[in-house]
Amino acid sequence: MARLGLFPVFLREIFCERTLPREPEPDLVMEGPEQVAAFVEAGRIDGVMAASYLFNAAHISQAIQGCNTVVDLGCGPATQLALVAQLNPNISFIGVDLSPGMLASAEAHVRALGLSNVRFQQEDVAKLSGLADQSVDGVISTLALHHLPTVDLLRACFHQIRRILRPNGAVFLVDLGRLKSLKSVIYFAYMNARHQPHIFSLDYERSLRAAFMRDDFDALAKDYLPPEVEVLSTAPVPVLLITKTRDRPLPELLRARLSDIRRRLPSRYRGDLDIIRFLCRLGGLRGDPFR
Repeated sequence: MARLGLFPVFLREIFCERTLPREPEPDLVMEGPEQVAAFVEAGRIDGVMAASYLFNAAHISQAIQGCNTVVDLGCGPATQLALVAQLNPNISFIGVDLSPGMLASAEAHVRALGLSNVRFQQEDVAKLSGLADQSVDGVISTLALHHLPTVDLLRACFHQIRRILRPNGAVFLVDLGRLKSLKSVIYFAYMNARHQPHIFSLDYERSLRAAFMRDDFDALAKDYLPPEVEVLSTAPVPVLLITKTRDRPLPELLRARLSDIRRRLPSRYRGDLDIIRFLCRLGGLRGDPFR
């Protein structure tokens, strides 16, 4: 996130009386070679998404400690999943995505990293027909659920999470939240335009327009997920929504590794990470793994 320009965004969002209507993305499957290539280029860990990926990886790691098998819904090119798998080598991961192009990129990425604890399945996250009842210990998803065209399909996805998750399983879902102002959408979508392919910025804009509301996640978490699950957001503006089970203690070596990765980030991305941490802390997210 940018350091400048956020204050006017906060004011717009706080005082805007109406929320933008949701505009579902035209294509559920991100299959075009240009789209896939743009996400691979802009989304790898040393790219503009570095802060977000490290933030998510750290908090996912806290949620899934003690799990044996974790499924990632909408894994895309597996940048996020690969980082989590590297940090948690004793856990087996299943990345699912509807796009064969994304899965091919994901397979190549984990092979290049030499990871043996990740496999992939082509799945519709609203059906998950290839996963048996109570077959996984954890379910994660990062910035993928807004691709579902309707709230009914989001509901179907939550139903599937409940079906495949074992008792006392872990959940960590993070996605974009619906903003009130079109100016805010444009600001967030294009604030890194100089540093990423245009198609990535354009897709980010479409994703922000397609984001669900916090009320949607609140209702579905209450209906389908364990009582301990909480839904949180960045504050004062819900740019990110986080649906999660309780944190579990991190091994000291993993905590030290996360701190070392943060320290080695370029200063710009390290600053972005600290802003995300601060806004999430304002929204009630506890247990900062970088402290």
